Amino acid sequence: MPLFGNSFSPKKTPPRKWASLSNLHLLDRSTREVELGLDYGTPTMNLAGQSLKFENGHWVSESGSFVGDRRELQRLRKRNQQLEEENNLLRLKVDILLDMLSETTAESHLMEKELEELKQHSRRKK
Repeated sequence: MPLFGNSFSPKKTPPRKWASLSNLHLLDRSTREVELGLDYGTPTMNLAGQSLKFENGHWVSESGSFVGDRRELQRLRKRNQQLEEENNLLRLKVDILLDMLSETTAESHLMEKELEELKQHSRRKK
């Protein structure tokens, strides 16, 4: 039993009859898009003088294709392939260098340990 009694006991609110008083939920999708302005159209952008639009998950040129840039596109693809091959070669070289470094470090530690053992052995004899 509380000392001063339970002075705070809020009343429960009555449940709502309707979740929303708006009648927009009764409209079909196309009417809602027109009413609420949700029809944005397809996204477009202008990139290096080329107009592109977004359709079916891909960026497509509005003129249909890159007519004047096919040679440039092939050149860029070839350069990209060359750079990927060079990158793979450099990664291989880095891996080899890291292996060589770890091997040399391990040998150096073994030599230092052996040198310490020889020093201790020579001190014992004296």
